[in-house]
Amino acid sequence: MKKTLLAIMFVTAAAMPAMAANPPPPPLQPKILLIDRELILRQSKVGQDVSHQIETFGNQARAEISGQQKALQAEAQQLQQQIAILAADVKAKKVQAFEAKQAGLQAAAQKKEQAIQGGFLVAQQTIAKALEPILMNLMQQRGANMILDKHALVYATPDAVKAFDITAAAIGQLDQKLPALKVSLVAPPAPGQK
Repeated sequence: MKKTLLAIMFVTAAAMPAMAANPPPPPLQPKILLIDRELILRQSKVGQDVSHQIETFGNQARAEISGQQKALQAEAQQLQQQIAILAADVKAKKVQAFEAKQAGLQAAAQKKEQAIQGGFLVAQQTIAKALEPILMNLMQQRGANMILDKHALVYATPDAVKAFDITAAAIGQLDQKLPALKVSLVAPPAPGQK
């Protein structure tokens, strides 16, 4: 027993200088920068370009659907006038056909809206991918190890926010790297899919 205890003490004593020579690294100190993602999307050239395209797609879709709705309303008035004189089976077929047209128009409108939303989501993802190396570069240049969105802050003094905010620099570099982006209408990605 004494020999075992003596052996353990010897091994422990031999390991002590090695542990003292390699102390554990000090804890990592946060060095934080701030961005405003919403502001980047609103004020960057590419963000404004995407917003303009999405607005144009929306206006076109509304105009197209509006014209089809007017035609459908005219058809509904015509059908109401004919219902009184039509036989029951013919009336049922015409009402069913009208309801199918109405449902088709609603489905087409919803599909168009989803395609616009899908195009917007894909554009946002493309902008985020272009922004990522810009943010990483700014973080390295400023010796930081973390970037937070300003909207996630619970509290910070105005001076601290001003001192650590890199939004303007990120917008400037994004404007140079990706000044415009063609938005395509696509089905939105399924939930959980990127």
